[in-house]
Amino acid sequence: MSLRPTLDFLLYNWLGAESLNQRERFADHSRETFDAVFDTCERIAREKYAPFNRLVDIQEPHFDGEKVILPQATHDAHKAYTGSGMLSAAQDYDEGGMQLPYTIEAAANCFFAMASVSIGSSLLTKGNANLLLVHGTEAQKEVFARNAFAGRFSGTMCLSEPQAGSSLSDITTRAVPDGPDFEAEVLGPRYRLTGNKMWISSGEHELTENIIHLVLAKIPGPDGKLIPGTRGISLFIVPKKMVGADGQLTGERNDVALAGLNHKLGWRGTTNTLLNFGEGKYPVPSTGSGQAVSGAIGYLVGKPHEGLRCMFHMMNEARIGVGTAAVMLGMAGYYASLDYAKNRPQGRPVGPAGKDAAAPQVRIIEHSDVKRMLLAQKSYCEGALALELYCARLVDEQHTAEAAAADEARLLLEVLTPIAKSWPSEWCLEANSLAIQIHGGYGYTRDFPVEQYWRDNRLNMIHEGTHGIQATDLLGRKVLMEGGKGLQLLAARINATIARATQVPELAAHANALAQALQQVGATTQAAWATGNPQEALANAVPYMQGFGHTVLAWIWLDVALAALQADATKSIATTAGKLGAMRYFYHYELPKIGAWLQVVATRDPTCADLPEDAF
Repeated sequence: MSLRPTLDFLLYNWLGAESLNQRERFADHSRETFDAVFDTCERIAREKYAPFNRLVDIQEPHFDGEKVILPQATHDAHKAYTGSGMLSAAQDYDEGGMQLPYTIEAAANCFFAMASVSIGSSLLTKGNANLLLVHGTEAQKEVFARNAFAGRFSGTMCLSEPQAGSSLSDITTRAVPDGPDFEAEVLGPRYRLTGNKMWISSGEHELTENIIHLVLAKIPGPDGKLIPGTRGISLFIVPKKMVGADGQLTGERNDVALAGLNHKLGWRGTTNTLLNFGEGKYPVPSTGSGQAVSGAIGYLVGKPHEGLRCMFHMMNEARIGVGTAAVMLGMAGYYASLDYAKNRPQGRPVGPAGKDAAAPQVRIIEHSDVKRMLLAQKSYCEGALALELYCARLVDEQHTAEAAAADEARLLLEVLTPIAKSWPSEWCLEANSLAIQIHGGYGYTRDFPVEQYWRDNRLNMIHEGTHGIQATDLLGRKVLMEGGKGLQLLAARINATIARATQVPELAAHANALAQALQQVGATTQAAWATGNPQEALANAVPYMQGFGHTVLAWIWLDVALAALQADATKSIATTAGKLGAMRYFYHYELPKIGAWLQVVATRDPTCADLPEDAF
């Protein structure tokens, strides 16, 4: 099956993406140019990514003592992707970009994620370069960001450490000035970094001329000690190979060494690394003295102690990207299991008089339980895809709309980003599990691709902020920030959809169900914080996020259903029936679940928090 009809419907019939060309920034574009981008990306994904998804899973990256070896197919796919111009698709013309709307760029990247998320499409490189365009100096933009967009360099984000995991307060990587004239360096104040970073995706490879690491580290205070917590964190550019102010490699290797490759359940085609900074394996001459000493060279980004604020610019982009990757893995499993169900004969239907053993076999898609599993996948994956594209549209609003609308988009993104990352990573993973179930025993073998989709997707609940982190961010910060304005704006948009749907007899009951769910989310938010005690309020943050997320997806589906009913008469009746069927499934089977989730939040249930360790 092709992803294209679903993307076209969501972009053009629902989101009105074609109207973006009325904005000055996108005035040169039209639906024809958008579709041409999709045609190119779909072709590259079909030719360079999809045929090698199993290959890169089996031929994992390995270190030969000098460099990391990846299959030739990965090099070919990367070359095709960078050659397409998609690395800089949303950038200014002056930056060599196409000035595409982010909505279109995000949709175009869906083809690569579905074809082989394990090969990847340089998500971190884009985020790395985008961060530097916002927070870097002119020299840093020219040397590092623009060479990344050109495909010469690739990028990483280096946050986690072996002893700290997701707790950035506990990182111990140190950065000290490299000599008395450290601030005179043209590429930024020059520091020496020592420490270790863990779980660094694409941290070592030979796909590009250079790898530009963005590293969080702490600058010691006057007493030589690291400042506790996140206040002391700064951000540094640490290239794998040293670069001159002209952007050319100097021939020196920076003191960044691969300590090991992590062997993963999924995403095996992408290297995941433990990196040592400043262990002395590649000593670099110090400024002025010319004497080679240990310590990786890093250039400060922004101001000292403001590294986390800068890095979150990249992390929020990455979280939407993780959600989209989860969606497309779910979608790949859905399409595979749908094809299997249409072609696999097994069993016989149960009629009014029971089952006739002499009757011919039927395809398993004719069994109601298989339809249930297919419809669940469709509701999870197409609904989540709509959510991700909606968030992408908000990014365009934030950057190109009038001031008031742009600020509204910013606040809505603050509230929706934890959902956009976590909801698909949980429920599109469930879709992958259902895809295996539809295949039966075959699904548990490597003869079919659905087991790999599940393995690849399992990571998405963890990286770029676990479920617990996202849930705490949502209930502990996002719904409260600026007096709860973001939550109020979201509620207003949901209520607007409810008002429209109430006027449509076919959707009125669903509109009422959504109104009740929204009221329950609002009441639960207040009840969670009734005592003002964060420990009590956040004890059940994940169930809160699950109930909140299901309510958001119910809203998305109701809005999509309205668009389906209003679609041009030339549109496929089957498409409209599919959208309405998925919407009904979600309201009948999924939305009722929120009561149990939100109940423990509203009562600040202490069952989990209060259980003593010995009781486990």
